[in-house]
Amino acid sequence: MKQNVFKALAKLNKIILPSFSKQQLDLSRATKIQLAIIGWRVYVTMRALE
Repeated sequence: MKQNVFKALAKLNKIILPSFSKQQLDLSRATKIQLAIIGWRVYVTMRALE
């Protein structure tokens, strides 16, 4: 059941949150908010794939 929740969150993230890879964001110049968004997306994606 948890995996289904994370899969739904991953789809929601894809729709709502910006894609920094498309913007070619340099991680060394990213703000703390951008790093938090990247971390959240990674966390949700990893949980959805388990």
